Amino acid sequence: MLHVKTPEATLSTIESRFGHLRVEGEDVGLLQANGRVLFGDIVSKEPVPGFDRSSVDGWALRASDTFGCSDSLPALLRSAGEVEMGRHAMMSLSGGECAYVPTGGETPAGADAVAMVEYSEDYGDGMIGILSPCAPGENIVYKGDDVPEGRRLYKAGHRILTHDIGAFSALGETTVRVYKKPAVAIISTGNELVPVDERPGGGQVRDVNSGLLAAAVEAAGGESRLFGICHDDENALISMLKEAASCDLILISGGSSAGTKDITLNVVNKLGESYIHGIAMKPGKPTIIGEIGGKPVFGLPGHPVAAYFVFEIFLYPLICSMQGVVPRRRAMTATLSEAIPSNHGRAEYVAVRLERAGEGLSAVPVRGKSGLITLLAETDGYIAVPRDCEGYHQGDQVTVNLYNCLG
Repeated sequence: MLHVKTPEATLSTIESRFGHLRVEGEDVGLLQANGRVLFGDIVSKEPVPGFDRSSVDGWALRASDTFGCSDSLPALLRSAGEVEMGRHAMMSLSGGECAYVPTGGETPAGADAVAMVEYSEDYGDGMIGILSPCAPGENIVYKGDDVPEGRRLYKAGHRILTHDIGAFSALGETTVRVYKKPAVAIISTGNELVPVDERPGGGQVRDVNSGLLAAAVEAAGGESRLFGICHDDENALISMLKEAASCDLILISGGSSAGTKDITLNVVNKLGESYIHGIAMKPGKPTIIGEIGGKPVFGLPGHPVAAYFVFEIFLYPLICSMQGVVPRRRAMTATLSEAIPSNHGRAEYVAVRLERAGEGLSAVPVRGKSGLITLLAETDGYIAVPRDCEGYHQGDQVTVNLYNCLG
């Protein structure tokens, strides 16, 4: 790992090697579409609403019949009846006539405005007094005002949000074509690992990365497939990778350094090709990127915090790209509570906790020994310190990148 790549060069390599990869599309029910990514455009097949409707409870009428009216000189109109909610308005209004319409009800033919019921008087003899003049179109939502027929409402690559389900419902879309969730194989390597439901013995630790990476994959819109723990044996890892070949992306945590038991690089090169071994970043330097059978393969550090930051910086955008969506980075500006020195010659990602400070926010670095997963539990995001920067001073305004894949 003497010839490491910068994070920028790494992202460029990922884009050039894997930027063209896309998963296929599938049809899902409306209630299963939330959070998924549209495979194609959504074009309205009909106008919404499909008829002229009132936006208030009131009297449908001709606006010209109300010009000049007031409290002291109401416009007198004859009631032609009432429109029932959910029924077609059967009557057609002539000059001097009005009809009661509830909110959302269809306005009858001949009407071009609706006077609010608050500005009317019912004299009980079939005559209605309108106390305030109406403008043409007032209180009417016309056919197609919301969505005209043939309009492209959503573009392919749009990640469906909760409120979009309401729009799809209005359009009558009972199923939506979305990108399939990229299937991501997750393999943890190391003789020291035991499943999370086992009590570790001497020299053993629970497999943290499988669960952590699976949750991150799901939050990024992928489908995690856990292949379990592989001991430090090349043949065993080769066998497991052949099983994982059906997935769209393969993640191997552990075994990515240059020690005698770090076998990931050898196996990747035996089955495929590696492009990067080592990134100029902290944490996450011992990272491997390559491909096997056209599938991207990432060898991640065994330390959970390092593995997560590599996922956040490089794998989150790749999984988004495979679904045809541009990743959205969330960030906030905060005042640094203490200095962050950095002269490692590599980009450094410092986990921070956000706290209220007067009318603004304070970014509090959370420090600890390498590999402690509890660091992430106490933080809201991270500050990226460029490799050519010697750090930040206390009181500096910094950008805090919020986590994308931890909920």
